[in-house]
Amino acid sequence: MANHKSAIKRIRANEKKRLRNRYQAKTTRTFIKRLREATEKSVAGELYKTVSSMLDKLARKNVIHKNKASNLKSKLAKHVAKLAA
Repeated sequence: MANHKSAIKRIRANEKKRLRNRYQAKTTRTFIKRLREATEKSVAGELYKTVSSMLDKLARKNVIHKNKASNLKSKLAKHVAKLAA
């Protein structure tokens, strides 16, 4: 157990951040799943905008790596483009 007041506060803060990061990452994964299941181009395009900004936000806050966000966005963009064809 932590002995210092600041260490105890850090433990509390880290737990809150961990839960927030988990929630945001899970929500993003759910939206990615919805996008992959979308069959209409217009719906997929709107979802792609949302998912793209969510991934950027996660990367900016270091919840996921920036390269992972870029790879996911690239794959999803290809998926949306394929729907048009």
